[in-house]
Parts: sequence; C-alpha cells; structure tokens
Amino acid sequence: MSQFVKNFTFSFWAYCSGHLLRDREEEIGILYEKINMQEMLCRNGDTEMQVMDEKIRFLKLKVDEKKRQIKLWFKALPVKNALDAHLVVLQIQYSQCKDRIKWMEETLDPPPPELLKKIEQLEVELVQKEEKLLETDFLYKHVSRLTDRIHATAENGKQDTLLLAKRTNELRKMIKDRTRKAMALVAELSMKQALAIKLQQEMKDKEQFLMTVSSRIAQGLPPPKETEDEWLKILHNERMQKEACAAEEEQAAAPSSIHMTAEQRPTTYIPDDEHSLPVPRPYGTLAPFKPREPRSNRRHFRKPTVKPIEM
Repeated sequence: MSQFVKNFTFSFWAYCSGHLLRDREEEIGILYEKINMQEMLCRNGDTEMQVMDEKIRFLKLKVDEKKRQIKLWFKALPVKNALDAHLVVLQIQYSQCKDRIKWMEETLDPPPPELLKKIEQLEVELVQKEEKLLETDFLYKHVSRLTDRIHATAENGKQDTLLLAKRTNELRKMIKDRTRKAMALVAELSMKQALAIKLQQEMKDKEQFLMTVSSRIAQGLPPPKETEDEWLKILHNERMQKEACAAEEEQAAAPSSIHMTAEQRPTTYIPDDEHSLPVPRPYGTLAPFKPREPRSNRRHFRKPTVKPIEM
C-alpha cells in the first residue's frame, strides 16, 4: 500500500511538474516575443531619433543662416535709411521737374506764326545739308575713280619696277666682277712693276759692275777678287761636268752598265742674288725636293673651289 502511495505521489508530482514546465515554456515564449517586440521598437526608436537629430541639425543650420541674414540686414539698415532719404529727395525733385515742365509748356508755348517761321528755317537748313551731301557724294565718286586709276597705274608699274630691280642686280653683279678683275689686274701690275724695278736695279748693278771691271781693265789692273773667284768656280764646274760626262759615258759603254730611263734630276741652280752672276751652281748635299707625278687615285679627290674675293 505504501508502495502504491509512493508511486502515485511520484506520478502526481511528475504530472504537476510537466504541466508547470509547459506553462513556464509558454510564458518564456511570450516573454521572448515581448523582448523581440521591445527590441524592434528600440531599433525603430533609434532610427526615428537619428532622423530627428538630422532634422534638428538642419533646423539649427537654418537658424544660424537666418541669424546671419538678420545681422546683415541690421548692418545694411543705415544704408537703407540713407537710400530711403535719397529716394524721398529724388521723388521731390521729380515732382518739381514735372511741375516745371508743365509750367513751361503752359507759359512758353510759341504762337503758330513763329512755329511756321521756325519750320521754314529748318526746311531751308535741310535743303542746304542735302546739297552739301550731294556735293560730298560727287567728290567721293570722283576721288574713287582717280584712286582706281592710280591703283591700276601702280599695278602696271610693278612689272617695270621688277624688271628694273633685276637689271639693277645684274649691273651690280657686273660691277662687282669688273671691280674684282680690276683689282686682280692692279695686283698683277703691282707685281710686274716690282719685278721691273728689281730687274732695273739688277741691270744698274750689272752696268755698274761692268763699268768698274772695264775701268780696271783699261787701267791695266786685274779684275776684282770676286770676279776672279767666280771665274775660277765656273772653270771648276765646267771641268767637273766634263769629268762627270766622261765617267757616265765610260759607265754606259761598260758591258755591266744598266741603262736608266728615269728623268735626270737637276744638280745645279742659277742664283737670283743681286751681287752674283747668273751662273749655274751645284746643289751639293741639300738638293731640293722634286714631287712626283700624281697617281691615278687622285681622281677620287675633288678639287677645291676657289671662293671669289668680295670687296
């Protein structure tokens, strides 16, 4: 019996506990729904608060702008008062001017005869102006015709001017060429004159030397020492030349000699000194350089162009 009671008690307690748990679960679900609703309301409230904050900020900006405009209007208020006063003065002046014009129209209106006389005078002046205008138009047309004629003459004269300029350039070129040739001839003439003066001086020296030698010979005196030395040198050179020719002939006649076809190099020269006779002298060891004939490769080199001398 006691066991049955225990089982019954345990079953009843389990049933009550399950019923309570189900009730608590339902209450918890309701509470969760309320919590979700409260959170959603909070989020909506936050969003509305943000919107309201934006509106408040915008309204504050508008208030600041209005305050700034009010300050500006307060600053411009003295200017407005001055402008209003000036406007009143101008209105008074305008009314005075209107009254003055009305009074002048009433009091100073001329009678009809004077008006007719003034109209006739204006018509006469208008006719005079028209006549002057016609004269000016006639003069303008005449000047235009003359200008066109002068322009045509100038156009025709351009060709003559061009031909004259070309002819002038050709004449200038010819004058330059003639001047250059004349200068070249003058330079050549100067060289010839210098050479003639030199030859005349040499001739005078030779005549003087010849007169000296003749006078010494006429007096029975021997010629000067220089003449004797020159004569001995000439004899010595002739003897040396004869010996050289004889040696060459002997060498050529020898059976072992080699016949040379090369051009003979000069071994003597004629001095151009003023105080020496025009007698050939041997070069000795210091013979002058003789350039050889140009080879065929010189055809690849272009001759230099001689620039004309401009004066």
